Amino acid sequence: MSLFSNTMKLKKVVSAIFRMETLRSIFFLGRGSLCFAAFSACLFFACLLVEGCAVGPKYQHVPTLAPPAWKEQPPWRVADPKDAIPKGNWWSIFTNKELDGYESQAMASNQTLEISRHQLEQARASVRISQSGLYPQANADPIAERSRVSGNRPTFGNVTKLAPVTQNNFSVPVTVSWEADLFGGIRRGAESANALYQVSAANLENVRLVIASEVATDYFTLRELDDEIAVVDSAVDYQEKGLKLVQSRHDGGIASGLDVAQQETLLNSTRTQATLLRQQRSQFEHAIASLVGAPASLFSIPVSPQRTAPPVVPLGLPTDVLERRPDIAAAERQMASQNALIGVAQSAFYPSLGILGSGGLNSGTFSKLFNAPSFVWALGADLAQPILNGGRLRAQLDFAKAGYQGSVAGYRQTVLTAFQEVEDGISGLAVLSKAAETQQQAVEAARRALQIANDRYVGGLVTYLDVITAQENLLDNERLATQILGQRLVTSVGLVKALGGGWDASSLQAIHVSPTLKEAIQP
Repeated sequence: MSLFSNTMKLKKVVSAIFRMETLRSIFFLGRGSLCFAAFSACLFFACLLVEGCAVGPKYQHVPTLAPPAWKEQPPWRVADPKDAIPKGNWWSIFTNKELDGYESQAMASNQTLEISRHQLEQARASVRISQSGLYPQANADPIAERSRVSGNRPTFGNVTKLAPVTQNNFSVPVTVSWEADLFGGIRRGAESANALYQVSAANLENVRLVIASEVATDYFTLRELDDEIAVVDSAVDYQEKGLKLVQSRHDGGIASGLDVAQQETLLNSTRTQATLLRQQRSQFEHAIASLVGAPASLFSIPVSPQRTAPPVVPLGLPTDVLERRPDIAAAERQMASQNALIGVAQSAFYPSLGILGSGGLNSGTFSKLFNAPSFVWALGADLAQPILNGGRLRAQLDFAKAGYQGSVAGYRQTVLTAFQEVEDGISGLAVLSKAAETQQQAVEAARRALQIANDRYVGGLVTYLDVITAQENLLDNERLATQILGQRLVTSVGLVKALGGGWDASSLQAIHVSPTLKEAIQP
């Protein structure tokens, strides 16, 4: 139900009340009350005619400079217009069932997400609070009182003798008040609150995107460490065999003690590397536990090799990023909120009209409380126009305008940062793809070099130092190859995150609260 339709219904209800009270004045209260009722009715209908106006600038989307295409166009991207990042569960693009399970667990149990969900509910309640000013406010304050008035109370005039008086007072007063939204201040406030509600919705999506990307990043890093540990453990096994070979040659008088000491040094150093890598793996395992909402002490991930290949990430156009990133949507909705606050500040310069009404029952004895003579009522209007306020209203307007300009700058910077992150991801994947090819060639060459060094050492052509150097070189290159694969997956996650994870800003259109009469009359 729209705000306009609710306002029109409210106008009809209050107009009917005024017509009824005017007729009562004609038949029961005489000419004086008739004049007052006519004045009140004219004032009220004048208010309704003016109420349609809302001061303040109409919100217009701020244009941003979006490039027609991405700077980096790596050869690995398939240009297929039907490609799209899966909406919602964007991590399914990696086709890893184990990752899917951890992501689902994080979406259901992550406490940071739970905080954002409750903040969204708070924002929705704030909208309803701001919209409550569009409706009349009614209060009832029943009173039952017995009091005694002093016989020595002060007197005025010729009264010389007073007696104490004990009396009862039974009253059921009901007051109704309504401030006519003449210049749209209340409506602009509700508009600002609705925009902030959408900001909270976009922030929730952004938190969901960040949490999901952190889970994927930590998972792929952990799997990269599993591969790296396997490489180091394999090197330890090879070096242990090498130590046995050198030790047997030393026992036979062929090798020197220096060769044995060098091999022992290399072996222990490699074992130390494996220990440190396992410590790093434990930290990422604990981080994933926290993200999925599980105690680190009760959570474990079995060791497994990296089986995920870097996926093809569909890019689309730079302008798509403006609609797919929730942080950009939040910044844009923040602008809309700040723009509405300018209207709120401007409405304070204009008159405000309040319609007041009260009625109820009042009697000194409870048995007569509900008799017709006990009925009381009053009706009036209050028109207020600010004249002197020490520049407060002007300062509030300047404050609102500055806040809007700041939100414009924040929006543009968010867009620029988004383009930067996408370009970083594209160029990063292009470089890492080439690096993976050359590094694999380096690993193969290092393996050949180690085999040659071993053969030459056994043949007595070189010292064992050449073998040590070849072993270290192979280990370093194999570790770097696993690190590059892990970085490619992590960079792919970063690129999907930079593209918005398949989210679409059009979903914010449903995040809107319209006032309803049912909610307004709830006690």
